[in-house]
Amino acid sequence: MNQFLRLAMIFFIGTPLFAQETITISGTISDKTNGETLIGAAVYDINSQSSSVTNPYGFYSLKVPARPTKIYISAFGFRNDTIEISGSRDRQLDINLVPSSQTIDEVVISETRENDNITNTEISVARLTASEIQRVPQLLGEADVIRTLTLLPGITTVGEGASGFNVRGGNTDQNLILLDEAPVFNSSHLFGFFSVFNADAIKDVKLFKGGIPSQYGGRLSSVLDVRQKEGNTQEFAGNGGLGLLSSRLTLEGPIIKDEMSFMVAGRRSYLDIFLPLSPDPTIQNTTLYFYDLNAKVNYKINNRQRIYASAYFGRDVLGLSELFNFGWGNVTTTVRWNNILSDELFLNVSTVYSDYTYNIGTPEDQAANFNLDSRIRNNILNANLTWFANTRHELNFGVNGTNYIFDPGKITGVVETELASEYATELAAYVSDEWSITENLTLLAGLRYSGIMNYGPRTVNEYDPNAGILDDTTVIGQTEYGSGEIVASYFDLNGLEPRLAMNYTLSPSQSIKASYNRTRQYIHLISNTTSATPVDIWRPSGKFIQPATADQVALGYFQNLFDNQVKISVEAYYKWFSNLVDYKDGADLIFEENIEKELLTGDGRAYGLELMIEKKSGWFTGWISYTLARSERRVQGELRATQINGGEWYPANFDKPHDLTIVLNAQINDDWNIGANFAYQTGRPVTYPDALSEFQGVYYPVYSNRNGARIPHYHRLDLSATYTFAKARYWEQSLSFGVYNLYGRNNPYSIFFRQDMDTGQPQAVQLSIFAAPIPFVTYNFNF
Repeated sequence: MNQFLRLAMIFFIGTPLFAQETITISGTISDKTNGETLIGAAVYDINSQSSSVTNPYGFYSLKVPARPTKIYISAFGFRNDTIEISGSRDRQLDINLVPSSQTIDEVVISETRENDNITNTEISVARLTASEIQRVPQLLGEADVIRTLTLLPGITTVGEGASGFNVRGGNTDQNLILLDEAPVFNSSHLFGFFSVFNADAIKDVKLFKGGIPSQYGGRLSSVLDVRQKEGNTQEFAGNGGLGLLSSRLTLEGPIIKDEMSFMVAGRRSYLDIFLPLSPDPTIQNTTLYFYDLNAKVNYKINNRQRIYASAYFGRDVLGLSELFNFGWGNVTTTVRWNNILSDELFLNVSTVYSDYTYNIGTPEDQAANFNLDSRIRNNILNANLTWFANTRHELNFGVNGTNYIFDPGKITGVVETELASEYATELAAYVSDEWSITENLTLLAGLRYSGIMNYGPRTVNEYDPNAGILDDTTVIGQTEYGSGEIVASYFDLNGLEPRLAMNYTLSPSQSIKASYNRTRQYIHLISNTTSATPVDIWRPSGKFIQPATADQVALGYFQNLFDNQVKISVEAYYKWFSNLVDYKDGADLIFEENIEKELLTGDGRAYGLELMIEKKSGWFTGWISYTLARSERRVQGELRATQINGGEWYPANFDKPHDLTIVLNAQINDDWNIGANFAYQTGRPVTYPDALSEFQGVYYPVYSNRNGARIPHYHRLDLSATYTFAKARYWEQSLSFGVYNLYGRNNPYSIFFRQDMDTGQPQAVQLSIFAAPIPFVTYNFNF
């Protein structure tokens, strides 16, 4: 028995009983100038060569031999530091790093170690900092998180003005978007032209395309984890800007120096101020604007405990003369408690509230006015524990629970009616271990278990089980479910979600990585539009909508050149989906109580190759990325009415085989910075009519081949320049100007058919969002 226990401890703990005595050094690493904790900073013991990396909350834990040694601390964008360690007892060591001087000789815009991409287990991960986002030329000069992400490999959108984004063949609803751990259901302002994330309020952006850690779940394709700034604990500071579309202002500072701080950021567009100046009466009476507010308070209770409270509130408003009103918005709040239980144990507990509302209607003064309101509410509780067991094992385990309330639609006005609400609870537990097996081989193994309960009160149709189709003709009755009574439950072995990632380091400058992950999704966006719109409805898995599942494998090769200044990556992936929700041909999804009658279930597959070359340090930075990929769907059924495309594979709406992006930035001197980006994409799939049908002299298009054609390809060139002036110790100003779509490419968003009024025959019409160069100028300041 003693021998068995000894072997078990060696295997699971990784430290033999006869190992030399060690001590634990732990604490947080922060920016000395403002107190912001640093994510991904590295701590390295020079003698034992053991290392640790700070977690998303800036905490690290490192075991070193109980003898005098030196630890080396590094974070890209900050000056390296070396600290001498002596003594035989564990100690807490909080470290403050000084930012590097960002001159023409040294422009650093990342917060990771120089070869972190080689040594860690992360594969299929994209990370952006606020500096990178702000340097990329964007529409009307608005620094934008989502639009910058779409310049990276494997991330696309349906087109300009499309809400959401697509990752490795996944739909827009298959992305888990988190803002300080709170889910965001619609990440777009102005129908996708801009994102809800104010870059001035953002600290870190991380997107998992694959190799998703086990603490994340609930979506099939990706996780976008956005962290807000915590607030300057040292001094009062602020920044803002005035642009052609909107203005913004961010303020932060200490409430109690070194202990308590705040951050508040506001942004508003003002097209509605200028529209009344138009000579066109229709435009004069049009309303179009968005606004958002970010806020956060950070309180350091003591050296081991800290509490954060953050909130986001955003809204879009659109009104077209006397025709209709349209609006949508997100509200999120997060309260998070960090507790360093010991030098090896870190606890994070958070409670989250998320509320997404959307409405469409007509003005109240109209005779036949109406207003349709819909809403999704979440209450979430998360608990995560990180155990830095030793230099070879770092374990994460925890639980999370989400309660959903879906209000799919309530109509008020001349006619008043309401769709029944749906209630669901999603529960999950997970564990993972990052195991440094050898000096060259690291394994991240995790397991997540999740499930959902859909419960009443609710009335549910019953259908003939032998009919093979759900429609009005096959309804055989109804079942009434009382409050709290379970309508459907999915807690079985299918809820197991294994996660695996591996890194084999060939040398300090090259490595091979591989990953496998299974993900499961319990809520679904029901839409039959080209891209998601704010009024598309969400529904939970229930009696007729099963949870969707995706499996993905990925293999990558990573190499750094020229002393880690140039980074090259090549990744190949294959992903297969099951139980995907699609809509019947001719489906009517608007205000449908029994939505299952309009839906079908199918499978999907996506595969591709992603290439990327990037340079993130020096006076000249940027990247070149290319993606070769396919995304396809298949809906098979026994009846023709339950098939799509005859049961054969067809391209997804967002299938774009070729995607090339070039992003360049140059710091000419201390005053001038210039940037450029070029994008090329294959045109997205579209369904053209295969034939014409004539009835009483009127021709109608006949469609049979879903997404059998493509719109013309897309390409665009953007340029920008920033001039910084009036530099002073406490004040700095800059002017950014440039052109979006420099050569005025008439990129098609869609091609649709309408009847020609003269001939009566169908006529193809191309819709373009931006068919001309769009200049911009923005004044920025910080203090």
